[in-house]
Amino acid sequence: MTLTLRNWPTPDTRVMQSELGMPANLLSHHLRSMEDAGLAVRHLSEGDKRRSYVRLAPGALEGLTPGREHGARRVLFVCTRNSARSQLATALWRTVSDIPSASAGTHPAERVAPGAVDVARRHGLDLAGSKPRLIDQVMNDEDLVVTVCDNAHEELPGLHGIHWSIPDPVRLDSKEAFEDAYADISRRVHDLAPRLRAA
Repeated sequence: MTLTLRNWPTPDTRVMQSELGMPANLLSHHLRSMEDAGLAVRHLSEGDKRRSYVRLAPGALEGLTPGREHGARRVLFVCTRNSARSQLATALWRTVSDIPSASAGTHPAERVAPGAVDVARRHGLDLAGSKPRLIDQVMNDEDLVVTVCDNAHEELPGLHGIHWSIPDPVRLDSKEAFEDAYADISRRVHDLAPRLRAA
């Protein structure tokens, strides 16, 4: 079985060990080698603090043939509060793809975080009219779900889709934290969009 690290889904090391049928010490050795070579990035989950999520480093596959194309009717970006990362991802998605998108949260906040509204404005996006919504009220069976926070990903264990482990900018609540989250989301959105086609 081939385990893809590019954007589909960001695996935790336990999933990788199971999927590859590889002992933990051997997997750890190979991941360390990839990290040392600048090909992979690993960090602890913001959710349960025990999982390590792994993804390819930005630019690690530049110049290689793009991955296979997937079909989607709509892309649904999900985070816990639906107040920053998922809102930014949806707004960015709408600038690069004709495939519809929406956002939702597992425990929605009352409003979009002011830092998210500010960073969106600085980059020419408008979140002023956006409102956090509960995933049960938004998701349908045909959605390609992209979780953008570890907590939401870990709360929805049976959900098949993509996981982007993006640190919560609301936790630090600084301009830099929101800029970092925006840059990470933007890079991932621009990587995924060309590999999806309308279903």
